[in-house]
Amino acid sequence: MPVTFYKSDADLPDFNDYSMDNRTYRYFKGQPLYGFGYGLSYTTFKYDQSKVTGSRATKKISVSVRVTNTGKMVGDEVVQLYFSANDNTMKLPERALRDFKRISLKSGESNVVTFNLVPADLSIADNTGKLKMPKGKIIINVGGCQPGEKTAMDKKP
Repeated sequence: MPVTFYKSDADLPDFNDYSMDNRTYRYFKGQPLYGFGYGLSYTTFKYDQSKVTGSRATKKISVSVRVTNTGKMVGDEVVQLYFSANDNTMKLPERALRDFKRISLKSGESNVVTFNLVPADLSIADNTGKLKMPKGKIIINVGGCQPGEKTAMDKKP
C-alpha cells in the first residue's frame, strides 16, 4: 500500500496540528492497522541471512537479505529497505524508505537481494534543504513493509 492505515483516528494528532508528528509512515510512532508497503499475496515470504558490510567511514554500505517463498503459489514481493537514526541534534523521521526491489519467486525458491548504499542514502535534509549525515547510531531495516514485527533485520552500519 502506498499509504498507512491507522487502527483508529485517535492515533492521529489534532486536525489543527500541522506538524508531521505522528503522521505518515515516516513519523508515526504507533502500530498501524496496515503499514506503508503492506501488500496481500497468495503466498508468504520469509526473510533471513541478513548481512551488512561496509560502514559510513568506507562510504559504501552493502545490505543483503535472503527472501524465500514459503507458500504454495508463485508470488511477487517488494523488498523494502528503511533507514532510521538516533540523533538529538536534528528532527528526524521515525523511518525513511531508501530503496526497494520487486522480485518474483516460485514456491520454495529463494533469492538474495542486495542494496548498495552511499552516504547520501543515509542523510536527511535539514530545514534549509541541505543533506546532513545524522550523528549516532543508524539502523537499517529490510522487509516486506514498513519496519515492525515483520522486519528482517536491525543492523548498524
